Amino acid sequence: MREQLVRQAMAEAGVDALVLRPSPDFRFLGGTGEGFLVVTRGGPPVETGDPVPHIPRGARRVGVDDEMRVSELFGMRIDAELIPASAVLRDLRLRKSAQEVEAVGRAAATADSVMAAARELAWFGASEQEMARRLRVLLIESGCEEVVSVRVSAGEHTAAKEHRPTGRIINPGDALQVAVCGRWDGLCAEVARAFAVAEPPEDFEAMLSVVLAARTAALDSVRPGAPAEQIAARARQVIEDSGYGGFADVRGRGVGWGHEEAPSLSDGDALSDGMTLCVAPAIYLTGLFGARVADTVACAPGGAVLLSPSSPALHVLDA
Repeated sequence: MREQLVRQAMAEAGVDALVLRPSPDFRFLGGTGEGFLVVTRGGPPVETGDPVPHIPRGARRVGVDDEMRVSELFGMRIDAELIPASAVLRDLRLRKSAQEVEAVGRAAATADSVMAAARELAWFGASEQEMARRLRVLLIESGCEEVVSVRVSAGEHTAAKEHRPTGRIINPGDALQVAVCGRWDGLCAEVARAFAVAEPPEDFEAMLSVVLAARTAALDSVRPGAPAEQIAARARQVIEDSGYGGFADVRGRGVGWGHEEAPSLSDGDALSDGMTLCVAPAIYLTGLFGARVADTVACAPGGAVLLSPSSPALHVLDA
């Protein structure tokens, strides 16, 4: 069924072949190796080390993987108009099948279990980098096929949006920001939670309560037909009404075959039954602390189905 829909989309776009490298689109169409996957309008997809012989003679338009390396692209010397493969595949990947939603749910539940296990680790006296390594081990032990990202930040580092773990030592009184994203059964899910060691910093719980209220507003906005941008807008409104508006960071995106895919919560795509999303409101107070809570959810006829059901409430870790 999927191949039929892909070929129909190729015909509508006037595309004679798709050439994909290992990527979300590659996995979406059944690719499993390290070479290329070639999809044409006739015959089964072919995995190969050299895609050129499998492109139909006289092909006039070829979709190439959005993650194609320049060296790979020039090395193929395809004599046709080249367009991004996403022009054909984006809309097909927006809405997941029941089996795909179930797989994303398993991935989210496993990421959730890793986050629960993180609460039992000894954080005090360890560095951000050391704890990130421990989380990677937990992900691998869970059966994770690929560790997409692990983020650990402590104290003032929690106020940095794109912080990477450093040698900073974790101490009592530190706020902690922890996020894991992995791939299980080919699909991704992310979970992020805020912790504190021994006791939270002054005013941290109050700020986190606003993030959690924004999370609730975002989840309440997930329903078929709603514009994706409305989810972020309602979460941001909660933060602005609290007085933290200038420090808000309300991001979100589709998640599934890729850890970051359509729809973005900043665009006007209408949500539909079967979309899977990562909803992640945050507040960052530069130089002090920040908090981000991320959950993977599915859009269903009745609204949001939370696939990472662990409590997002502050968990205070033993020193």
